Formats: sequence, structure tokens, C-alpha cells
Amino acid sequence: MEFNSKIRAKILENTELAEDVFSMWIETGEMARTAKTGQFVSLYTRDGSRLLPRPISICEIDRENEKLRLVYRIVGEGTGEFAKLLPNVDSIEVVGSLGKGFPVDKTGDAVLLFGGGIGIPPLLEAAKALKANGKRALAILGYRTKDTFLVEDFEKYAEVIIATDDGSLGCKGTVIDAANELKVAEKYGVTDIFSCGPMPMLRGVKEYGESRDIPTYVSLEERMACGIGVCLGCVCESKEVDHHSNVTNKRVCKDGPVFLSTEVII
Repeated sequence: MEFNSKIRAKILENTELAEDVFSMWIETGEMARTAKTGQFVSLYTRDGSRLLPRPISICEIDRENEKLRLVYRIVGEGTGEFAKLLPNVDSIEVVGSLGKGFPVDKTGDAVLLFGGGIGIPPLLEAAKALKANGKRALAILGYRTKDTFLVEDFEKYAEVIIATDDGSLGCKGTVIDAANELKVAEKYGVTDIFSCGPMPMLRGVKEYGESRDIPTYVSLEERMACGIGVCLGCVCESKEVDHHSNVTNKRVCKDGPVFLSTEVII
């Protein structure tokens, strides 16, 4: 059973991990018990002038304690408001969990995770789930500089390689540069690829995986309005006709955010 109602969730933790990057744990009851790896939630601000919610990927799921972890970056007034919420004092309106996530129970034995910037958080739960399923996970995480976040969390569940744009930590360049330099696909016998990050990175991941005939899943980040597939405000071009709109597109919020790379044109 899926749970995607609006609730008011208690703020349990809300701490800064890196410059303008925050980690928030929220108490969500049934939402946490039914959430799936790679899904997202929509958070509402208190300001009535900002009617649309902010979609935030689920970073971790704690089903036993009925809570979710969200890691987000301050990019505007809405997320700036979230960063000021106080643990055990404030609460927030949440709709979720939404979308289709990563097929963590249908992979081969060695899964390569490509994460870039604020696309890194949803891959943490993927790494946890893969380890729980007896799979080997290797994460290549891309940052602008050595000001990283979540690295120690990933190291509990996966082997980690870091790439930075300026070369201040790990491999210099993109996550694809790191994968090519270290011959990761060949060395680790990669069977599947999961990825989330900025569009240029995802295009590189798509080419990397498809050129090696490795099933590759991309989690797309798009601006959303309704978050439930009605408004068609977050469509991406697809190779098949969508049954809802009858044109060649997919709704990122409803049909995704996770897609097999061969399903979409990016």
C-alpha cells in the first residue's frame, strides 16, 4: 500500500552539513513505513504567498521509528525558511511519499552509484538498501570543492570514490572522469548503475552506461508544481507515448523521478 497524503510532521533534527546544505529528520508515521528508495516528498512553507510545495528527495528511511531524513540545499526563500525550523518545536506540512524510485531489489551483484551535488542524498538510502540485499555498492560522489557532505554516511554501506571540480579532494574532474580514470566498470564488474545529479552529469552517465550495455537508472531533478502528475509542469521527453498526455513525454513526478536511461531523452 502506498501512502501519499498530506500530514503535519514534527521536526526532529535540522542541522547544517556544509555551506547551505542541511539535514532534516521528520517524524512521518505511515509515510516512513511505506516509503521507497528514490522517492521524494513535497514540503510546504508557512508563507501563504508561496503556494507550491518544494520537492525534496528522501535521503534515508527509518521505518522502525517512522521518520525520514531529507538533505536539502538553500536555493531560495522557501528552503531558507526550512533551514530555520527548530527541532522538537516546529512542524511542517508534507505530502508523500511520491514518485517511482530505484529498483534496489532487482539488480545484479555490483551496483555503481553516481551522485553529483544535491543529487547525492537519495543515493544514500539506495546504498543502504543494496547492502541489506547482499549487493555490493560503489559510490562515486561529485562535489565542487573539498567541502563535502554525507561521505562518512556512505562509507557505512559502500566503497566511496570522491571527485571534485577543482581537484582539492579525490579525483579531479567529474564523476565520469573518475570512473574512466579508475576503470571502475571493468574493475568491479558493474551490473547496474543508479544516478542522481545535474543534467550534464546525467547525460554523461547515460552515455557511460549505455555504451557498456549496463542497465542505467537516472533520477531526474525538475521543477514541479502539483507533484502528483496532474499539471504536466515537470515533463521530460520520452521514447514512448505517455498514456496520460498522449504525446512523447513522461511526468517526472509521477512516472519518475527514476527512469531507465533508455526510456528518456535527456
